[in-house]
Amino acid sequence: MTAFPKVERHPATAATQEPGVVAASVYANGRRVGDISIDEAGAWAQKQGHVVWIGLHEPSTELLERVSGQFQLHPLAIEDASKAHQHPKVEQYGDALFIVARTAQLEGEHIAFGETHLFVGHGFVLSVRHGASTSYTKVRERCESCPGSLALGEDYILYAILDFIVDNYRPVIDAIQSEVDELEEDVLKRSRARHHFDDLYRLRRDLLRMRRAVGPVSEVCKRLQHSDLISLDKEMKPLFRDVLDHAKRAEEDIDSLREILAFVFEANMMAGQAQQTDVARRLAAWAAILAVPTAVAGIYGMNFKNMPELDWRYGYYGVIALILSVCSFLFFRFRKNGWL
Repeated sequence: MTAFPKVERHPATAATQEPGVVAASVYANGRRVGDISIDEAGAWAQKQGHVVWIGLHEPSTELLERVSGQFQLHPLAIEDASKAHQHPKVEQYGDALFIVARTAQLEGEHIAFGETHLFVGHGFVLSVRHGASTSYTKVRERCESCPGSLALGEDYILYAILDFIVDNYRPVIDAIQSEVDELEEDVLKRSRARHHFDDLYRLRRDLLRMRRAVGPVSEVCKRLQHSDLISLDKEMKPLFRDVLDHAKRAEEDIDSLREILAFVFEANMMAGQAQQTDVARRLAAWAAILAVPTAVAGIYGMNFKNMPELDWRYGYYGVIALILSVCSFLFFRFRKNGWL
């Protein structure tokens, strides 16, 4: 009979203090048995009715190799998990699944993207986080508070993590929505239109990156829901449909925001062109007004001998009056037409 290691029941164990290990626990019938070390994980995963849940954050290669040895993970999957910038996907290696999902979260006024790599097999779930990603401690606490659901095993843990990832898209999309609405209002009011180009390009880039993150997650959930090649519990597939619905809604919101942003961009371009046209009109109006004294001064500056006005006693005053009259007429005429 196999002897299993003694499990510590207090949270501050050597497992959670090891660099790169966020949490490592074992569950039986939906209830937490206790924390374990990495080197004990394989033995507990083989025990009937037990599930090992390990969370890693940017682990070292040595740590991943140790975990791989415990669960006999495929070398290609471990190689992918050791590197970030993987395309979201779901692959099956023997009896284990390897899933990649993109994460997104707000860091101040900027959007930070990360990745989560998930290994799911009989009796174990391993999550590997890279880059910006919210800790899955809340997911673990939520699952532990519902032993009946957690008793469904590793499939339910996979669902809970994917659902958490997709739900975390919502605050990011809402933040972009607020910024797009504010930008749209400013552009329609033509206030500071020339200053909006940087914001427009930044938002378009963020939405494109969000689309690249959310879209493949939908495909992952769709495959988990429908594919018969992947050995998931049939009772769990409706839950993945729920995650798929949330992901599709996020996709639709992103596409709608991109359309609105395209309209805002066009409106901003039109506002900028209108401003340029307005400036051109003002310059043309002032040029026409200044052309009057320039023309008169040019005529009387030609120094011809036979210019009767040069000997007229009131010639200077008459020319000044003429210039002021014509310039005043042009000024009020242009102003009435909205050019000044």
